[in-house]
Amino acid sequence: MIVPMRKIFVAGRNSDREAILSLLADLGAIHLMPVDPRKAVPDEVMVRRLEMLRQAIQLLSHIRPEGVPPKISPTDAAQEVLDIQRRAAEGRNRLTMLYHQLEQVLATWGNLALEDLRQLREAGIAVQFYQVPARAVSEIKAECVHVAGELPGGQLLVAVVCRDGSPSVPEEAKPMNLPPRDAPSIRAEAKQIEEALRQDNRRLHELATLVPAMQKEVAQLEQELAETVAVRGALADEDLLAFQGWIPAERVPALEKALAAAPFPIGFVVSEPGPDDNPPTLVRPPRWARPIEGLFQMLGTTPGYREFDVSVPFMIALPLFTAILISDGGYGLLLFLVPALAYKKLAKTLGEQFTQLLMVVGAVSTAWGIITNTFFGVALPFYQPLISVGLAEESRLFMMRLSFTIGAIHLSLAQFWQGVRFWPNLQALAKFGWGLFIWGMYGVVNFFVLRGPFNWETPWPYLLITGGSLAIVFAHPSPNVLKMLLYGLAGFPLSMLSAFSDVISYVRLMAVGLASSVLASSFNQMAMDIGSLPLMMVILLFGHGLNLGLCLIAMFAHGVRLNMLEFSNNLGMQWVGYPYRPFMRRAA
Repeated sequence: MIVPMRKIFVAGRNSDREAILSLLADLGAIHLMPVDPRKAVPDEVMVRRLEMLRQAIQLLSHIRPEGVPPKISPTDAAQEVLDIQRRAAEGRNRLTMLYHQLEQVLATWGNLALEDLRQLREAGIAVQFYQVPARAVSEIKAECVHVAGELPGGQLLVAVVCRDGSPSVPEEAKPMNLPPRDAPSIRAEAKQIEEALRQDNRRLHELATLVPAMQKEVAQLEQELAETVAVRGALADEDLLAFQGWIPAERVPALEKALAAAPFPIGFVVSEPGPDDNPPTLVRPPRWARPIEGLFQMLGTTPGYREFDVSVPFMIALPLFTAILISDGGYGLLLFLVPALAYKKLAKTLGEQFTQLLMVVGAVSTAWGIITNTFFGVALPFYQPLISVGLAEESRLFMMRLSFTIGAIHLSLAQFWQGVRFWPNLQALAKFGWGLFIWGMYGVVNFFVLRGPFNWETPWPYLLITGGSLAIVFAHPSPNVLKMLLYGLAGFPLSMLSAFSDVISYVRLMAVGLASSVLASSFNQMAMDIGSLPLMMVILLFGHGLNLGLCLIAMFAHGVRLNMLEFSNNLGMQWVGYPYRPFMRRAA
């Protein structure tokens, strides 16, 4: 459920500002909002410092702490981390250029050292280089003729020394200018850069020991910023100070008790949200559905205060969709066991709720693997699957029909849920109509894709007519019947096509699941054909690891999409909310 909110105004003496802020922070229930947003501007220096610390913590999150913690402040450590990141990026780019330059120099000049040529020149020996066809090298007349390398097109790089004047060279010979840099100097610079990168990397391991101090600094800065915004956004004059914000309705009695016990005069007013108000959103799903909050936090999505809490349908649909997309009990078992065995480490990295969500997805995928009798692309020989996933025509048709059925249930549920929310407004009938129309479209999809029956002996035409009529007539309820019908007819064609594409889009469940199964079987067959046990193990580990990675991508690319787009669009979700964050002071 989305927790009901109440708007609150708190006023007191300006001289009691710090005491009022301490009282509100200790209560930890009010999401402060500026009375005058124009004045509630955060301190730019603090914002930049906070962003720098967050970036440094993110960069150090995958680096193992090593060595003695440097004796510098968290802010200085964060600045050093960002400087190292910048130097590393510049160093890697410079190395790429040097390696490319080295490749070009080696192709023509090999390991020729320009310093050696300079010393020879100082000794009175001038070395000249020519590009000469191989057949004409013998025509060169000089004291010393040396073939220094091969060039493309049957050409040779020839070094010529002649103290008594210009050498005699054939007409085909072309003088070669020395390169601006030689291979030894390029290698020397590359070596210096690589050593600097290694030193910076060692320094990052030392700085990683300061991550806890940086995190503590971030918490402190966030608190100071919240107080700064609260104070600057308050309504104040020489004598009075007033704050406004939002508080969960269930916590209003505790607020009243705390304010009544304050040792200084303070007043407050609590009211219902107005039609133009936009309260923060506090979602409180059932305990069993809370793991889905890990996905919402990862995606950074929050429903609006007046929208729907979709935690329950998402928590049911996402594991089911992912299980069908994976279509392998072995992969599901890995998705369950790995987070379970490494729970503390993964929970620290991914968050507890998302780690729990992975375990749920793994458990459901394992169950689906048992139903389809597929484990790492192998069917167990001692029982027949309840549902077969394979390339056989019967299997593919069944899985497509199942995918479309799941889609129709999923989408019509969204429309019916909207209808319940709108009731008794007449627009609820339009939503109920769209729910019926989606089932009619289910029949249309089955007819075009699966060659199923579609005639007056089936329910599909009646569902289309009934649902479409309700959707058109009650889309925009109005006393003006003609206006109501025109508005309904204007928006119906596009919505009708959208309903068709939404239902058919669920075929991705079958397609990706089938691809996953075939890919797993193909890697097994490839390994069996090799014959060599070590190479067989390499192919199996690489193949199934790759396939499992693709399955996890499919969970976001397809499983999340069907919930966040198709289902949410039919539910009218716009995800325009912002999270409820109560004002509080963290313990030092």
